[in-house]
Amino acid sequence: MKKILLVCILLTAFMSCKKDGKTQTLYLAHTLPQTHPVHKGIVEFKKALNKKSGGTMDVKIFPDGQLGSEREVLELLQIGSVAITKVSAATLSNFVPEYHVLGIPYLFRDKDHQFEVLEGEVGKSILEKGSKFWLRGLGYYDAGSRSFYTSTKPIRTPDDLKGLKIRVMNNQMAINMVNALGGSATPMAYGELYTAIQQGVVDGAENNPPSFVSSNHYEVSKYYTLDQHSSVPDVLLIGTKYWDKLSEEEKQWVQEAADESSQAQKKFWNDSVEESMAIAKKAGVEIIIPEKSLFQEKSKSVLEAFLKEHPEMTDLINKIKNQ
Repeated sequence: MKKILLVCILLTAFMSCKKDGKTQTLYLAHTLPQTHPVHKGIVEFKKALNKKSGGTMDVKIFPDGQLGSEREVLELLQIGSVAITKVSAATLSNFVPEYHVLGIPYLFRDKDHQFEVLEGEVGKSILEKGSKFWLRGLGYYDAGSRSFYTSTKPIRTPDDLKGLKIRVMNNQMAINMVNALGGSATPMAYGELYTAIQQGVVDGAENNPPSFVSSNHYEVSKYYTLDQHSSVPDVLLIGTKYWDKLSEEEKQWVQEAADESSQAQKKFWNDSVEESMAIAKKAGVEIIIPEKSLFQEKSKSVLEAFLKEHPEMTDLINKIKNQ
């Protein structure tokens, strides 16, 4: 069925890049549910663009992975079948190497530092790097910070991770980080995780508060340690095949709408975090605020290994750290 749907999109691709005399419609696809704070930010993008263009530009949103996975939708952007998408910077790093940097553990001092970087010259330069791969970045959405949660015992220091099997994404940097901290990184499909924790196949996992609650993992993991080891943002992208067809005025409308939606989405995310934490606490989850410097110190080898493999990223990382 997905293949048939993709063929249909290809056959009707002209609709996402052609004016009908009144309105041109941009297809925007992503994988998140409509209740997600990032989707709410995307809705704000649609509203802002429609208003700025006086109704001459509209956005048709395809949520819930209707048009495929993040990688599949990125490929649709590259060939011009879809105009815009939202993907994790982690997924985008497979296309644009500079996005790998944003996954380095404890790269950002705090949330303020993160968005000072992302919304400043460094963040904008990374967005522009994707243009040579036909993927032009428009801005960043807050996707929170990932922290450890466990079912067997609380994590207060890195030593508490020793011997614990921690589920991670199938991502080398995430695997290296957990292993460096003393845990045993265990890549596993996200859909299998609830049962795996419940049955003791793994001792815990790591994710942001809204995901911790929406997945119901708080039911089987009663310790949540807010070490905030990684803060990988989501990225709003437009395919250059579409972007290059726009007039300068239309490009300005699209960029301004993206900027406004990014600011609105931060509030949606913060509200979601507060709501999720309240649910977790009410369910009896112990919230632990650890000394982050202990985790940061012990995970330095991850950065060292990354720089050894990617020395060309040294200047970019130093700019982020020094901002």
